Amino acid sequence: MTERAHAEGHAEEAAGAWSGSWVAERLGVGLTGDEALTGLLGLALRRNPKRAHLLVSNVLGKHVPQSPSVVHGHGVALGRRVRDLLGAEAAERAVVLGYAETATGLGHSVADGLGSAPYLHSTRRPVATVARAGGFEESHSHATSHLLLPEDPALLAGDGPLVLVDDEFSTGNTVLNTVRALHERYPRKRYVVVALVDMRSPADAGRLDDFAREIGARVDLVTTASGTVQLPPGVLEKGQELVARHETAATEPATEPATEPTTGPTGRGPAAAPSGTVRRVELHWPHDVPDGGRHGFTPAHRARLEAALPAMAARIAEALPAGARRVLVLGFEELMYAPLRLAHALEQTVGGDVAVRYSTTTRSPVLAVDDPGYAIRTRLVFPAHDDPADGPGERYAYNVAGAGFDAVVAVVDSVADTPALHAPDGLQDRLAAHVPHVLLAVVPSYVPRSPHAPERPSMLPEPLRGPDFSSYAPDEVGWLLQDLSDVTLEAPTEEREEAIQSGGAHYAESLPVEYQPSEQYQQLFHAALETSAARLARAVGAVTEIVLAERSPRPVLVSLARAGTPVGVLMRRWAQFRHGLDLPHYAVSIVRGRGIDANALRWLADRHDPADVVFVDGWTGKGAITRELAAALRAFEDSDGITGFDPEIAVLADPGSCVRTYGTRDDFLIPSACLNSTVSGLISRTVLRADLVGPHDFHGAKFYRELAGADLSAAFLDAVSARFPEVAEAVDAQAKDLLSADRAPTWEGWAAVERISEEYGIHDVNLVKPGVGETTRVMLRRVPWKVLARAGAGADLDHVRLLAQQRGVPVEEVADLPYTCVGLIHPQYTRGATGADGKAVTL
Repeated sequence: MTERAHAEGHAEEAAGAWSGSWVAERLGVGLTGDEALTGLLGLALRRNPKRAHLLVSNVLGKHVPQSPSVVHGHGVALGRRVRDLLGAEAAERAVVLGYAETATGLGHSVADGLGSAPYLHSTRRPVATVARAGGFEESHSHATSHLLLPEDPALLAGDGPLVLVDDEFSTGNTVLNTVRALHERYPRKRYVVVALVDMRSPADAGRLDDFAREIGARVDLVTTASGTVQLPPGVLEKGQELVARHETAATEPATEPATEPTTGPTGRGPAAAPSGTVRRVELHWPHDVPDGGRHGFTPAHRARLEAALPAMAARIAEALPAGARRVLVLGFEELMYAPLRLAHALEQTVGGDVAVRYSTTTRSPVLAVDDPGYAIRTRLVFPAHDDPADGPGERYAYNVAGAGFDAVVAVVDSVADTPALHAPDGLQDRLAAHVPHVLLAVVPSYVPRSPHAPERPSMLPEPLRGPDFSSYAPDEVGWLLQDLSDVTLEAPTEEREEAIQSGGAHYAESLPVEYQPSEQYQQLFHAALETSAARLARAVGAVTEIVLAERSPRPVLVSLARAGTPVGVLMRRWAQFRHGLDLPHYAVSIVRGRGIDANALRWLADRHDPADVVFVDGWTGKGAITRELAAALRAFEDSDGITGFDPEIAVLADPGSCVRTYGTRDDFLIPSACLNSTVSGLISRTVLRADLVGPHDFHGAKFYRELAGADLSAAFLDAVSARFPEVAEAVDAQAKDLLSADRAPTWEGWAAVERISEEYGIHDVNLVKPGVGETTRVMLRRVPWKVLARAGAGADLDHVRLLAQQRGVPVEEVADLPYTCVGLIHPQYTRGATGADGKAVTL
């Protein structure tokens, strides 16, 4: 069956079917309300831990291709109703704010209906040159964080009405959170909330009035239709089971869509081979008109766009294949308004001979079921192609495959015109597999040089990610480092130690030769991992729950490379497992005596709220890095004027009692401390050397690709993650106890180190490394003198004893030691003091 025949069959089937009946019949979900409601909305299912069902708009132009005149017309009509509500004078002073990504085009259309209102929409794309004017969270969304990035912050500072536009008004949480945040900074007397549908429950219906009284402002609501969603008990679990069952069975033949057509790099079904032609069409977009409302769109911009639209539509029409009868203009995530207006102008240009439809790609994953009673008939899956700040991921285009389109005009902005767009299995490739002709139209991304933002000396690069840098999956961590893999940095351990202690070099200017474990040592690692995996899982869960409860409901995890990185990955996995959160995670360099990478902090501050950043490490020893971070952040505030970073580190284990945020204060074996790069994504420790790291560079590190055969990074993470279900209840109890406990640091570890330093005649606390993790580092990277072991310490020290035996280092048992063990670096070291073999001797 051809795609056109399949589409015509769909049209016949759908003529008498409501596109929500499939879900309603299987889950008992129902819509009640205005007669127009079922015409405006269908139902679908998605994998979301908070809400299984999805209201799918038939007139929004997001998931369901629709006539652009219908899409734009609904927004304009709402805008005119707002103008009538406000009156001419107040309407002249109004500002319209839309929500990313789904309502960016709707909000812009409402601004068109108001006539003279400037428009701004929230965004999930940070822009380094534009200062944030605010941000907020959308709790039920697939991607929750929103930024407000107006080119002119005064856009939000007026006292005229603020009109907030979303596609649906369900609980009201998103709108109320926005108004509350903005009202604190820019109080005004009137707000108007606009949505296509009002779907509040009776319990939520009175919240808007209560909120208006709370802030002392008038809040009106304007919608096209209203109703409620009826959800039977257990619908979330039933919906998740239904999604899982259909995703497991999903396939996609090369010729036509099946139950859930899925294409792209997902491994869930074979993708059809591209067969359509692909060509570009030059729009000649007016250079002084923004591509949308991400940074503000004024009435003057609107006038210039209106004047340019006919000529741009004519260029698209000329590029269409002869005989085309059905054409889709496909926008791109937040870029909804520009393609909508191009589609509308094209519809007017080609007349009734060609059916023009409009929709956009999206971040939101939705189940596709080829049934006339279901709103999402087909889906195309492809990788993100605009280098998103939160890392790579899947993107989707719904109801395009099998819809009988003769041509698709894909409209993207220039930031998204990347090799990933054109790569095999990219969006362009996926479209060409189902549509005979694909046209690509690129709108130049508008990135203002805001005078309100501080100057940056240069544009910092995006994070490095696996598999190009590290063996971790690309979504597990982004490394804010530069790749020094081709530079020879390794030096013999004894040579490094002499240079470090003599003051001739800093430890971060070179790397130790990577320790290659013996078979016996590897067996100890695996035995330790098997023994401690559940204990580690409990600590991971506990520290993550404390972070979520006390620091931020959606933290940005920033691990201190490299020991903190496996911990950051595990915390991210726990947040996904227990709460369905997809937390950003980055790794940065911090160097004792030289501070944290300031360029990494600048990159983070440009893209995230510093208050959401939580620094992560594996464990504390005497607390040197804890103090280093606090001092470095104070210096950064003084130099850059950027505030909000919290110096409190979150760690798995805090035996030194140096922090408040930890999973345990026990000094036990964390198996990732047993090895070097082969348990840390094959990444070296970080490097800071003036001839390699310039003032505008990230610190460096190496990726040891050649050690892939010995890599245990994934095995370590998976072994701990596998224990999450069995420790969940214990984590709840442990976190509850910790949250109610007095966790103020006592710094008893630092006091013990000072005492040991003097007692053993070392007189340098930097040569005393307390705790199992730090002692292991001494054995692997430095020249050890001796190991102090707490009397009766058991299997947690098996690997330390083996290393000590291999290196000829004495292990001395000590009563009342506050740590399980302490490693002592050879004091006043020279190679002559130890002999040519580098083994420690007694002073």
